[in-house]
Amino acid sequence: MKERGKTFSSDAIIVRFDARRCIHAAECVYHLPQVFDPGRKPWIEPDHADADSIAEVVARCPTGALHFERRDGGAAEVPDRVNNVRVSRNGPLHVRGAIELIDADGGTLLRDTRVALCRCGASRNAPFCDNNHREIRFIDGGEVFEGGVKAGEAANDAGLRISVSEAGPYVLTGPLVVESADGRVRLEGEITSLCRCGHSRNKPFCDGSHGQVSADRTARSIV
Repeated sequence: MKERGKTFSSDAIIVRFDARRCIHAAECVYHLPQVFDPGRKPWIEPDHADADSIAEVVARCPTGALHFERRDGGAAEVPDRVNNVRVSRNGPLHVRGAIELIDADGGTLLRDTRVALCRCGASRNAPFCDNNHREIRFIDGGEVFEGGVKAGEAANDAGLRISVSEAGPYVLTGPLVVESADGRVRLEGEITSLCRCGHSRNKPFCDGSHGQVSADRTARSIV
């Protein structure tokens, strides 16, 4: 994925912001308001805090809209030790870890440590969430049920590969944990398929409903 967005620099750190991936989780604003202030121009002022604090807060961003580059010799961001998929209530899949996102043609769309993936089927920036789940009033409690994550043979690099099919689910391969919104259920394994059309009756897992959704859309386009 070609890098886009704006950069905000100090002598110690560069902060990069991609507005296309921001869904206003506001972790940055809550934890370091002197640096991140949406009511100010420029809204990011890296000179207003030390580089370690900024790097820590940037790493909290659940969507990957914010990243940093140290200019002072400080450490780069390290992926979470465990690849984690958290299913949010009425919202996206929040993924953290060593992520490789693969498009429908088999090309690498993105390599990142954090990403928010649409699961309502309505994002205009698919596969990324753009908050359109609020517009369509997508409702799901973020529960996770047994049986949706399978055992497999994990790759040596322990990365998480997420393949986006043309009209089907996200297919995830690699060591991972799928976690419910309340954190009470955590399923571990290496293979799972997660719904991205919003119509599965077994959310967050795919149940094949995308096939009927696709057929219905085709029928409407013919009519």
